[in-house]
Amino acid sequence: MLPVSNPTSPERLLKKSRTPDTTTTTTDTTDHKTFVGNRSSSISASRSHCTWLIISLLSLQLLLFLTLRSVAFPKNRSPENFPSPAVSVSSIESLFKDSQPLLTSDLSQTTRPAGSDPEGLCQSGRVFVYEMPKIFNEVILQECDNLNPWSSRCDALSNSGFGKEATSLRGLIPHDLVPSWFWTDQFVSEIIFHNRILNHRCRTSDPDSATAFYIPFYAGLAVGQYLWSNYAAADRDRHCRMMTEWVREQPYWNRSNGWDHFITMGRITWDFRRTRDQDWGSNCIYNPGMRNITRLLIERNSWDHFDVGVPYPTGFHPRSDSDVVKWQSFVRKRRRETLFCFAGAPRAGIVNDFRGLLLDQCKGARGACRTVDCTAGRCSNGSSAILETFLGSDFCLQPRGDSFTRRSIFDCMLAGSIPVFFWRRTAYMQYQWFLPKEPGSYSVYIDRNEVKNGTTSIKDVLERFSKEEVRRMRERVIELIPNLVYAKSPNGLETFKDAFDVALDGVFRRFKEQENWYKWR
Repeated sequence: MLPVSNPTSPERLLKKSRTPDTTTTTTDTTDHKTFVGNRSSSISASRSHCTWLIISLLSLQLLLFLTLRSVAFPKNRSPENFPSPAVSVSSIESLFKDSQPLLTSDLSQTTRPAGSDPEGLCQSGRVFVYEMPKIFNEVILQECDNLNPWSSRCDALSNSGFGKEATSLRGLIPHDLVPSWFWTDQFVSEIIFHNRILNHRCRTSDPDSATAFYIPFYAGLAVGQYLWSNYAAADRDRHCRMMTEWVREQPYWNRSNGWDHFITMGRITWDFRRTRDQDWGSNCIYNPGMRNITRLLIERNSWDHFDVGVPYPTGFHPRSDSDVVKWQSFVRKRRRETLFCFAGAPRAGIVNDFRGLLLDQCKGARGACRTVDCTAGRCSNGSSAILETFLGSDFCLQPRGDSFTRRSIFDCMLAGSIPVFFWRRTAYMQYQWFLPKEPGSYSVYIDRNEVKNGTTSIKDVLERFSKEEVRRMRERVIELIPNLVYAKSPNGLETFKDAFDVALDGVFRRFKEQENWYKWR
């Protein structure tokens, strides 16, 4: 992807022209009068000539009509040499056309008219995807060199959001599964969801037949470049403000006040909940129009009905059901020589840092625990050392990260290791659509306060589980793997439902349940 040079101001691009050219000339009027005069003279001179003239004209028109019908014209194509004098918001996309599109979809093959579902696969509903100005998605990707203040993010956002191939995993994982592994960034769910939904079998081009309306705005990528440097609150809010203004002009948003609309926001909810200008993040979720929109986030506010937690993207993106089955078999048979492990780094300068306590307990476990040092962000997108550690351990410790959740939860479970939680908000109150209602069936919970005051030894707690109990919990974790990963295929897997499928099914279910609910005003 190439960055956009000298990007145009988003506000200027979205301005509508208010001065359409409606002028006419007097030439048309003069020609019309002359034609009428000549025609009257002809009629008075010879009625028979007029009759033959009319018949000839009608015959010519009929011949022209039949000829034009046989010519194939491109659909939805405006004459390039005669642009409309009034530029609408929906036509702004033409300003950003590229020879190589960043989003892949074939509208003719993926959208279906209302009622066209011969296999009965869309009984849950249909989704309509807004065709938004590219300033809200593709142009953000083109600016990948400038999306954070330290380095380019172009590699991380490449390959439809999956990132670079993880070829260095050869020798650690089965050879035929290496093409399904990537160094995937944890903040790319917006790209993954957008590409998948463009190709979904239940996408419709008819909004009247839609159960759900998807807003393809890359909110997390848009705000990410403004979070750490000295930017004003207006900079952090600009893209989201423009998006909500655009969406609120759409007739189908106004029909429901947004309650049947949803969006993917690829960062944690707290990055979009600023209440004061001097605080962290944007105020996107508090914008007018966002209140009723369902938001798919990698971490939700547990007390906000419209926040839905979805799995962090991991490095495994299966191409088929076969990839899933092979991986499940691999982790099931993996020999695990360590009781538990921890991948992370202590928080310097924090009194009674809980991660530091876990590292101390790990060191005191005398070979029963293995650690991976993630100092300086070395584990942000996974690593071969992390995967190898999780593959070799029965349990993996999962304290809260910078927020209540962390990607490591899903890296751990993907490797068939059983997660150990210390905060209920780390998983149990986050990913209800994806994880079992019975936490003890796939995980262990230890009260962090008992660890802090020294009354509980993590090693002692985990050693109390019998081999059969460990096997049963691990099997439950392995069964969950398809629901926790995002497939590489743009059409998903054959029979397994991946994280995207589970999320979309949940959205359809929620909107149908909400149809008779009180609509927020």
